[in-house]
Amino acid sequence: MTSFLQQSFNGLVSGSFYALLALGLAVIFGMLRVVNFAHGAIYTLGAFGAVLAAESLGLGFWWALLLVPVVLAAAGTVVERLLIRRLMALDPLYNFLLTFGIALVCQDVLRMKYGSHSQPYEHGPFPGSLDLGLFDFPRYQVFALAVSVAVCTTVWVVLTRTRVGMIVRAATERPELTRAFGIDTGRWVTPVFGFGVALAALAGVLAAPMRAVNSTMGSDLIITVFAVVVIGGLGSVFGSVLAGFLIGMLQSLAALYVPVLSQTSVFLLMAVVLLVRPAGLFGKEEHA
Repeated sequence: MTSFLQQSFNGLVSGSFYALLALGLAVIFGMLRVVNFAHGAIYTLGAFGAVLAAESLGLGFWWALLLVPVVLAAAGTVVERLLIRRLMALDPLYNFLLTFGIALVCQDVLRMKYGSHSQPYEHGPFPGSLDLGLFDFPRYQVFALAVSVAVCTTVWVVLTRTRVGMIVRAATERPELTRAFGIDTGRWVTPVFGFGVALAALAGVLAAPMRAVNSTMGSDLIITVFAVVVIGGLGSVFGSVLAGFLIGMLQSLAALYVPVLSQTSVFLLMAVVLLVRPAGLFGKEEHA
């Protein structure tokens, strides 16, 4: 029982990163109808941003947690304005290829600068373990889980309880219908894209003290995150977050009980979900 609970908690921690990344992907896809393949590269840049802030600027973890997402969000809005927006009228494949190319460029630049070896980051707060009753768990991982839950909850409250949030959510989940009611969804495209980038960068900074910081850390993760978004439902904010935590737990429990399926379990679940509900668990099917 203790092993089950400890592995489940491990899964929630892993799922917290999936949830943050999937939340960013969901709002970007919902608003722009762009599959942002560079999302994993932004996650990587967030982690390297924390390393760079410590090594070159002498900034600690808390400053990195605050500044790195803001800087990368600003860079993301520039990319959206100069590149992504110009391809919006074309087939979505063009923006997919663009963001895929951006991801490759970022990965290769980081590899040229830092090599393929992992970079150490030892500036995370809350060292040691926390007694959770039946088992001890690293304090920092509890903190990372709490931050993810707090951010996802705050975003959900903003999207459901404020007028601006309702407009953004409507434009994310039903963009055509929102425009039909006379709401200018175009004005929200750039800030929503920047917000999605900030979430990926935040996940990267949170991952730096507990994950291997290297140029491929994002590419190793992004395929699973795409599967999470598909399972939750493309464009569904709530579905993406919930699926992120569920997939994290599924992978951890599979690693404990059926190790051979630990990596493929998410894709098996995706296949089953798509057979039963092609739009995902919380997605809405579009009717012609």
